[in-house]
Amino acid sequence: MNPEHQPVLLEAVITGLNVTPGQLYLDATVGLGGHTQAILKRGAAVIGLDRDPQTLTRLAEALPDPQLTLIEGNFSQMSDLVRQVTSQPLAGILMDLGVSRYQLAEPSYGLSFQVDAPLDMRLDPHLTVNARDLVNGLSQKELTHLFRLYANEPQAAAMARAIGFKRRFAPIQRTGELAELIASVNPRRGKLHPATKVFQALRLAVNHELDHLTAALPQTVDLLQPHGRLAVISFHEGEDRLVKQFMKHESHFNILTKKPIIPTAAEIAANPPSRSAKLRLVEKL
Repeated sequence: MNPEHQPVLLEAVITGLNVTPGQLYLDATVGLGGHTQAILKRGAAVIGLDRDPQTLTRLAEALPDPQLTLIEGNFSQMSDLVRQVTSQPLAGILMDLGVSRYQLAEPSYGLSFQVDAPLDMRLDPHLTVNARDLVNGLSQKELTHLFRLYANEPQAAAMARAIGFKRRFAPIQRTGELAELIASVNPRRGKLHPATKVFQALRLAVNHELDHLTAALPQTVDLLQPHGRLAVISFHEGEDRLVKQFMKHESHFNILTKKPIIPTAAEIAANPPSRSAKLRLVEKL
């Protein structure tokens, strides 16, 4: 397994998808291939989809397998992308909505305040607007709305005011600079850095993640074969809400997880970013 990425809830995903030799699965967020590798080891074939070409290149080099087909693209177009390579119905679909340790640690993505880097956050290099554009271009009112909507941040207005004041003198350019500014408004009181949710909110906005998720979920119905399964791992309340409501109201699915599966204390200790993960599963009727 790639040390740069520990797949979250691995055993629960493999069990939940009922991975069967000879069947075809879609990993719609293949990343560095942690879940995909486990599916391949069980004798199944995988179509791996990802919007990040840099990650796909690394995976192709690390996991050369004739049973693995890699496609660059966003899962909001998964139906068209999958049908370009096969007409075979799928036995299962996985959507892991998190980012990898590699992406968080790699400065070129500008995703994390743990590594001071240019403020970017684009997971798809074809996008034209980055986090620096939003931080310096949105009005204080718009920033307040963004932080409340995606981060549920009680100090959203104060953070937006601080950003507005700071950028009057010079644009905010780097992750460390933004994190320090957020911490000055909302000092750290627990284990979670005060900038964590703000950075997540900016990433969601830059990459239009909730819009893409809304577009992607309905496409899973026609791609799956009867008794095929959909597994979705979310890390954000807004994501989980969308997934839960879709699964609840989609008449072609039987819900397998009345409550989401969450990591054990041992997994969280070994892989702290997994702490907010929630896995939901359904089976096509």
